Amino acid sequence: MATAFSPRLFMFLVLATPAFSVTPGPTAPLRFSRFLDPSNVMYLRWDFDIKTEIITFELQVRTAGWVGLGITNRYTNVGADLVIGGILPDGNIYFSDQHVLDDDTLEEDGSQDAKLLSLTQDAVYTTMRFSRPFRSCDLHDQDITDDTVRILAAYGLNDIVQLERDKTFVKSIFLLQMIHLDDLKAPEISYIYDLEITDFLIPEDDTTYVCTFLPLPIVNKKHHIYKFEGKLTPRNETMVHHILVYACGNASSLPTGMSDCYGGDPAFSLCSQVIIGWAVGGNIYQLPDEVGYSLGTPLDPQWIRLEVHYSNFNGLTGVYDSSGIRLYYTPELRRYDVGVLQLGFFTFPIHFIPPGAQSFSSFGLCKTGQFEEMNGQPIPDLQVQSYMLHTHLSGRRLKAVQYRNGSQLRIICKDDAYDFNLQEVRDVREETVIKMGDELLVECDYQTLDRTTLTFGGPSTMNEMCLIFLFYYPRNNISSCMGMPNIVDVVRELGQEASDTMEAMVLLNDIEWNNESIQKAEEACRDSEQLVIIKSVDEVVRNETGRIPTITPTPRGSCLESSGGKVESEDKLSFRTISRAPSGSSPLSPSYQSLSSILLVIMILFGILSAFPGEI
Repeated sequence: MATAFSPRLFMFLVLATPAFSVTPGPTAPLRFSRFLDPSNVMYLRWDFDIKTEIITFELQVRTAGWVGLGITNRYTNVGADLVIGGILPDGNIYFSDQHVLDDDTLEEDGSQDAKLLSLTQDAVYTTMRFSRPFRSCDLHDQDITDDTVRILAAYGLNDIVQLERDKTFVKSIFLLQMIHLDDLKAPEISYIYDLEITDFLIPEDDTTYVCTFLPLPIVNKKHHIYKFEGKLTPRNETMVHHILVYACGNASSLPTGMSDCYGGDPAFSLCSQVIIGWAVGGNIYQLPDEVGYSLGTPLDPQWIRLEVHYSNFNGLTGVYDSSGIRLYYTPELRRYDVGVLQLGFFTFPIHFIPPGAQSFSSFGLCKTGQFEEMNGQPIPDLQVQSYMLHTHLSGRRLKAVQYRNGSQLRIICKDDAYDFNLQEVRDVREETVIKMGDELLVECDYQTLDRTTLTFGGPSTMNEMCLIFLFYYPRNNISSCMGMPNIVDVVRELGQEASDTMEAMVLLNDIEWNNESIQKAEEACRDSEQLVIIKSVDEVVRNETGRIPTITPTPRGSCLESSGGKVESEDKLSFRTISRAPSGSSPLSPSYQSLSSILLVIMILFGILSAFPGEI
């Protein structure tokens, strides 16, 4: 049964609260914004204070009815939180912090943790602005974290609050991006340069990787690339999965034309240092003011390999594509040259994920002790500013962890709610310093409940990857540092004997996969000695070995208590209290009403009920 709130049902909220009595909150522009639905009816703006851990939302919807915004999860909207609001025909406002009981039923939270800042309506839009803590102590409120957040947005054409499928949308957004384009300086002189394939006929296959080699801009003195974005052929957006730009060594002998990146001609997989990446869901990205990709010096690449990954799951025919990457570059030099370090699990040949796994983790270790020798000169500390995460369809969580002298320093980056359809360059919350000798560990967690056969590492979307790209300065010559377990040892722990890697991979198909064997396989991969593979820009490769260190989870932060909230048992000694009557708070929230206001509402309500005895 759908929840339907009529105007009379909202009287207890609005009688003492005419529209013009709402205290307008901050009116400063909110830096970030997205449309939430395919028809661009719902537009969200937001911003946040990282110190106080308060986020402000402004939802603008093309309707004269109610609007709602909240947070849900990957699998179901049941349990999602949803803040709703609107303006009745008589001008009174209603506003409430609620949660979803089932597919179409809402219930008001016992703790009202959303603070109304403004709610307006004109001939076209209803606009609701409110703030809430990253983490309240209300069990019905979903946390806002450094992960992908699935925004739940809904609206109606009138003031009867009822969830309707065609007016309810979920969109994945990374809310806590630290830097916005408007925060950065735009150079006075800049140029645009497109790296793109030309009229490529997309095959009917599910997965295609096409590569071509292209020159970078020719300049007579050093320039910096400071911004980039995906350049997609219109109407092909759903078929382009990712685009990568790899720097080529200037001594490389490169092929011409276009070909399968990982097919019969190995020349089309040359050049392994990723310098720029775009993937589904990514937006334009501008580097911080002090860094840029160097162009025009003898150390800089003159050519790149452009890799475009297509996913044609519908088997469309006759589709031509000319997608690529648009570069913005300038002669106004930045202080540092940026570099990219690729971390993770060495994709081929021994990466595997069992079928039917609720959760299965893969690990890739990096040891930086040989970096300076391979670089040919000392390497200053790496200052990490941003990152990009990458798995395929079964990926659920990723993290990169830093260790020094055997102790965990920090989790550099993570996403515990990874969405394959939202892969973008993200800023680290605080700049991370990597020193030579540090160890870096990548963990990727997968779910394969929908699969009945093994999933192997590989380029296809139905294969898997476990990669994290760290964007850092100052640049050095190391392109990747990745790890993999000894697969012969792994299958031995699973009761099989193999003489070499390929035999071990074949024997994996003979194992009966169940919860016990899945857990045993994960433990064997984690406990096995790791082979660490380090590669330089010039394709020089060094190997060493190591062991997977223990990952210590980051403790959850304290919650922000409001009246009526329930504090989780593990957080009883870890909560902060907000004032019961903060300056500028909305008079609509019961948490902030004075005793006299409550008594006034009771007396008015009693009078109304007395006037309608036949309806009680």
